[in-house]
Amino acid sequence: MNEAVIIELGKSAIETTAMLAAPMLVGALVVGLIISVMQAITQINEATLTFIPKMLIVGIIFVVAAPWMLDLISNYAIQLFENIPLYVRN
Repeated sequence: MNEAVIIELGKSAIETTAMLAAPMLVGALVVGLIISVMQAITQINEATLTFIPKMLIVGIIFVVAAPWMLDLISNYAIQLFENIPLYVRN
């Protein structure tokens, strides 16, 4: 196994991880920004106010995106296991 194969494996692992985490992170970011703007407008400075809405949004996004996420990670694992002979030869 040469350096190019190792770098490609690492790159694809990081890309897959980023694609799996992105929907939930973006949802939490949007909700956090909306609540922060509302706190700034109303001058309510409570740090714990954003916790429950973020938790709910991340949970909802996880439930909605779970089939896509499962398909993505299973395709990645299948590709990884199918290419083991190529990785060993190189």
